[in-house]
Amino acid sequence: MTGSAARVATVRAFNRLYTGVIGVLDEGPADAEYSLSEARVLFELAQQDSTQVTDLRKRLDLDAGYASRLLGRLEGRGLLTRERSDEDARRQVIKLTEDGRKAFAVLDARSVDRIGSLLGRFGDDEQERLLGAMGAITSLVGERRSNPTLVLRPPRPGDFGWVVHRHGALYSREYGWDERFEALVARVVADYVDRRGDPRQAGWIAELDGERVGSVFCMPAEDGRTAKLRLLLLEPAARGRGVGKRLVAECVEFARASGYAAIELWTVSLLDSARAIYQKAGFRLAEEETIPGFGYELTGQTWRLEL
Repeated sequence: MTGSAARVATVRAFNRLYTGVIGVLDEGPADAEYSLSEARVLFELAQQDSTQVTDLRKRLDLDAGYASRLLGRLEGRGLLTRERSDEDARRQVIKLTEDGRKAFAVLDARSVDRIGSLLGRFGDDEQERLLGAMGAITSLVGERRSNPTLVLRPPRPGDFGWVVHRHGALYSREYGWDERFEALVARVVADYVDRRGDPRQAGWIAELDGERVGSVFCMPAEDGRTAKLRLLLLEPAARGRGVGKRLVAECVEFARASGYAAIELWTVSLLDSARAIYQKAGFRLAEEETIPGFGYELTGQTWRLEL
């Protein structure tokens, strides 16, 4: 089986598993009073006072005929009302009745109990892995928010291993670098941790909506007067959102406030996106050299910003 075919097979296998789990969680026993489609309608309508039928159809991906029959059944049971829109008589507005909201409350409580039972099968660490995987799938295949919340925070235990892992994985995948680069990153991280408590160094982890997407570290150079910008990392999902610019600016401002005369960084010429961020922050190319690299020859560059 080729790589592409194997990936398709993996997704299909996950779909079968996921569909089975969701069926147990959402459909309930065979004699449940509401079908899955009816329960989905009640849930959507419970999120607002009223909504237009066309909007509901789009959210639930329902064709007009099926939606009409579905809404008719729920209306016949006294769970919702339909009326013409005051703004456009061609459109229908629907909302839950008091009985409809009571029905939703029962379904909602039942869903909370079932999902709680599912999570209860796992320990805290396994729950975190499960929720993290769900978050990763949602961020990749779901609709991306146009303005996710960006947070820059100091690194915590567990973040250092993540920094090493993501550097190794991303640079291997995108540039073909071997394990020597990951080892270099590990040494830089170890140096930072060994100097913990030093007021002239700091690190930042970038999060978008609570998910780690980047890092940068400011550390003293050997001369004591120059700071070094180290380990700038951006996950693909964070690129183009201004995260790299914020991380570099934070590092530069820390170096300036800490009394350094200048800040330097080392990179390679093929990292065009990172180099563009450095140039916009005011860094200037100070030196170039050819190095063996991490699997093939590279042009190393030292960039410097006077503070």
